[in-house]
Amino acid sequence: MSLMAQNPLSLGHILEEFDQCADLNHRSYPEVEIDVLYFSHSVDSVLFMREIQEPFSKTRLDEVDRLLQQSQFTPAKDPKQVVIGILEGNVGVFHRGMVYLLDVFSPETRGVQQSETETIIAGPHDAFVESALTNISLVRGRLKSPHLKIRKYAVGEVSKTAVYLLYIKDIANPKFVDDMERRIQTIETDALNDGGMLTQFIEDMPNSVFPQFLTTERPDVIASKLAAGRVVAIVDNSPTAVSAPAAFFEFFSSPDDYYQRWALGTALRLLRYMALLITITFTALYVSVTTFHYEMIPEALLRTLAESRNRVPFPPVYEALLMEIMIELLREAGARLPTKIGQTIGIVGGIVIGQAAVQAGLTSNVLIIAVASSAIASFVIPSYMMSASIRLIRFGIIILTGVWGNMGLVMGIAAVVIHLSGLTSLGTSYVIPVAPMKSGDWKDVFIRAPFSMLRTRPSQSATSNRVKQTNRK
Repeated sequence: MSLMAQNPLSLGHILEEFDQCADLNHRSYPEVEIDVLYFSHSVDSVLFMREIQEPFSKTRLDEVDRLLQQSQFTPAKDPKQVVIGILEGNVGVFHRGMVYLLDVFSPETRGVQQSETETIIAGPHDAFVESALTNISLVRGRLKSPHLKIRKYAVGEVSKTAVYLLYIKDIANPKFVDDMERRIQTIETDALNDGGMLTQFIEDMPNSVFPQFLTTERPDVIASKLAAGRVVAIVDNSPTAVSAPAAFFEFFSSPDDYYQRWALGTALRLLRYMALLITITFTALYVSVTTFHYEMIPEALLRTLAESRNRVPFPPVYEALLMEIMIELLREAGARLPTKIGQTIGIVGGIVIGQAAVQAGLTSNVLIIAVASSAIASFVIPSYMMSASIRLIRFGIIILTGVWGNMGLVMGIAAVVIHLSGLTSLGTSYVIPVAPMKSGDWKDVFIRAPFSMLRTRPSQSATSNRVKQTNRK
């Protein structure tokens, strides 16, 4: 065996690593003893032409070493570095037993567009895309500070997905930064494909139905979270960023609250808490009063309700579960189908099936109103993850009320409150500022007070630099 073949940095050895990779390109320049390996779909063709094709086509053999000493060519020390470099979009340049890497990474990605899951009325409309570096540039465009620090990790035994940890030095609590770093580094999986997957690996209680980290597609939200002292993770190939620590009440806040007058922002925030109450209790209350507590129904409404339920053969709890499942089926079908067909599904389900179900005696008019109100109220919650969690626990509360009436409703809500009280996010309370009581934070949780009153960062950030605004009166 020749010395070149024994060299782990030889072209033959690296080609063996990429055996049966049909998308790998291999070009030779025999006049200058140069071979290059690269994935054409990952490199910028213009840069490749300017930095590789033209120079090596015109250079003499005695000038190659001088050319490769230029700063854009990085010498590789071991074959693993070469393989990873080529996989990450570098061009591997092989010359006389040496390998150099040239970064010309430029994959095809979609442009920055409006978020479809977190739409707002006022404020910026740009959203994250699948390129982590593009997402970081969107954040840096909003936080032009050298104190914005970024650490990079590779997660996934096979995927080697790049995960970036962002925080603002002197504002973020170092304990949170170190804790997030430790959790990310301990992930053991073959592939990490999305920020939503990341949260399930690093959450304090991954079996809970409630999200313990805030996920968002909006760069303005991430910029505000960083400025508030939180830590952010951005996953490559994912439009979703993760913010931690997070609190339950944080999921009911929308960027719209801050881009409109404070009075309007406060009213909208209170409306969302009312929507939370409606989506949890409306259908359950219908089951409770029609099963056990007819005395709670006003006399004028009692006759209407009795007539409405006269033809329904099922107990109220079965009737309610049937309609709730039907609503979830319509919602899931609408989300999976193209937009125009999804709208048709909504019309067919909401009007045709709903009316037909009443006429067929499968359900009552009053239940249709209760289920529809609960469904509409769930859409008011800004976070899709939290909205989905609330919808899921609603089924459990309906079953409890079908068994024990109002007592079951109280037991269900109490169980949810107890569960929330036991949750933590990065070791902090999930229901702060209620428990532990931090009344100073209420002005930006239950209401949206004027900016002149929002002078401190939230207590959950546990930052020593709490004051964020000092010069306003």
